[in-house]
Amino acid sequence: MNIEIKKSKKPIKYKDAIEFMENRLLDLSQNKSTDLIWILEHEEIFTGGKSYKENEILNKSIEIVKTNRGGKITYHGPGQLICYFVIDLKKRKKDIRKFVNLIEKTIIDTLTFYGIKSFADRDNIGVWYRDNSNIKKIAAIGIRVSKWIAYHGFSININNDLNKYNAIIPCGIKDRGVTNLNKIKKQNYNNLEKILIKNFISNLKNQVF
Repeated sequence: MNIEIKKSKKPIKYKDAIEFMENRLLDLSQNKSTDLIWILEHEEIFTGGKSYKENEILNKSIEIVKTNRGGKITYHGPGQLICYFVIDLKKRKKDIRKFVNLIEKTIIDTLTFYGIKSFADRDNIGVWYRDNSNIKKIAAIGIRVSKWIAYHGFSININNDLNKYNAIIPCGIKDRGVTNLNKIKKQNYNNLEKILIKNFISNLKNQVF
């Protein structure tokens, strides 16, 4: 399996990342490049997927950057790991729901390594953590599929500023909160990206979808 692994040390501007992925998608569709997994961090930004609604913006002073991914409004910023990908589903099963399940499994497997029990919810895409009686999102997923190539990706909250989410209804879900790994369990997460990539490639290789 030929997958390029790309890691960016400096924060990447959101629009630059989208442009890069769309160019990569075009190259991949013409067999000019390989699948891609890209680990990065964004500068502060609020983005709105194709199904977001204006009433999900609680602080009208913030700027929402509209994007063509699936999903609603979310926040990206320092302390959050972004995993983008450009993956050709024609080489695998053409099943978007199962591909989402694979991503959720990849995140859950990674958090399990750190002793954190998380779960997926069929009705609400993403990965969740149960904090006593409260359910909080720990990882958000937003995907677009073009020519059976899946791109965009997911984010995992590590030690980001959770107050930023007060400006929006994250992912359009009112009755659940948002948390990060540092709040759940303070430990060293420096190797998280390595474990995440290993699990992602393993799940793709094993074709668990």
